[in-house]
Amino acid sequence: MKIKSTYKLLLVLTAPLLMQSCFVAKDYSRPELETENLYRTDNLPQDSVSMADISWRDLFNDDQLKQYIDTALVNNLDVRIALQNVLAAEAYVKQGKAGYYPTLSGTASFTRTKNSQNSQFGSFFTSALEQYELSGALSWEADVWGKIRSNKRAFGASYLQSVSAHQAVKTNLIAGIAGTYYQLMALDKQLEVSKQTLESRKRSLETTIALKEAGQVTEVAVKQTEAQVHTTEIIVIDLENNIKLLENAFSILLGEAPHNIERGSLDNQSIDTELSTGVPYLILANRPDVMQAEYGLINAFELTNVAKSSMYPSLTLSANGGFQSLEFENWLDASSLFSTLVGGLTQPIFNGRQLRTQMEVAKAQQEQALLGYKQALLTAGREVSDALYTYDAETQKMEARAKELEAYATAEDYSEELLNNGLANYLEVLTARQNALNSELNYVDSQYAQLNAIVELYRALGGGWK
Repeated sequence: MKIKSTYKLLLVLTAPLLMQSCFVAKDYSRPELETENLYRTDNLPQDSVSMADISWRDLFNDDQLKQYIDTALVNNLDVRIALQNVLAAEAYVKQGKAGYYPTLSGTASFTRTKNSQNSQFGSFFTSALEQYELSGALSWEADVWGKIRSNKRAFGASYLQSVSAHQAVKTNLIAGIAGTYYQLMALDKQLEVSKQTLESRKRSLETTIALKEAGQVTEVAVKQTEAQVHTTEIIVIDLENNIKLLENAFSILLGEAPHNIERGSLDNQSIDTELSTGVPYLILANRPDVMQAEYGLINAFELTNVAKSSMYPSLTLSANGGFQSLEFENWLDASSLFSTLVGGLTQPIFNGRQLRTQMEVAKAQQEQALLGYKQALLTAGREVSDALYTYDAETQKMEARAKELEAYATAEDYSEELLNNGLANYLEVLTARQNALNSELNYVDSQYAQLNAIVELYRALGGGWK
């Protein structure tokens, strides 16, 4: 009888395995995406080399900046939060691997039952019944339709998604640190220019007062010069305030309380790395946020497999056994042993439409993930293109601004000389002074914008996390 029972159980277990050709869960394949024209490059050649492959330690030449990046990668709170997400996802991966293993539980219990005298068995068992039990239960589900495998892959994709998110945070942090560092130095230079201009205008005010006393200009010229002094004072105040605010923001990026930031000079900054973008296809392997989006798509794809598999029969094998006795003295006796072995095939029929809803939601989420992946790729291409054109534009603007600055500085000198000789209108002098200051401040802006465009190109290509 035992042999026949075993044969019957094996028949129940193996029958669904013969249907492996109808395996429900499918394998993921990357969707076909257009990458050849992902971003525009008018001047730079496209080859297999990308500046994203260069370490940030080799990209930046400023030792102080490198030290700040090192500190931020350790202390920055966003990086640390992303790392905890990685650890949490890793725990789920371990859970997914355990899906193939059976579950085992142990139970020790004591039951005392006192039947009512008016109950069905109360007239036969008037005294209390006591039962002692020590048992173990084992259950295992065969992965016939690939549900467990898909669930494991979904956890794996989720883990890689969290790793890519951590890498994306690092990439953005490095770009943020470098960009803010360059911006601080740009503000320093603008502040230096503004302070020099302020001292110059104070001297001009003294000269204008002397010219008025000599009868060469009116009180209007004095007041206009005085107004320019106060205007420059406001510029100095704004720049000093902006520097303090930016230092506070920089300190937060470092994961520290606001404090003074030591830094070098903007004129000494340079990035000598060749601006090579590589072929657009490399973005799929270099941009952490693009990889994160694809792993999100893989996760949604595998969860769709899980939802689809849940609509098919599940094959389970369960066993239960141990010691059971009405008397404590005989509890662990050989005659108290009991066992149960059950093989079952369960097909969902009516479940309040839960499985179909789960399937429809999974498909919709998979489509959302696909659209998000495409959006991430398009955004990456746009950011690369934007950074390239910004760098090219700022390089051209720097050349033009240098000539503009030279022209305005010469015009300012000539106008003041003509004014001192009574040959120029004072309004011309005021205009020349203001134009010269604005031109010098704008030139510093272009210096910063050119450096920041390189940093943005490095980030847009996926550099920094390797």
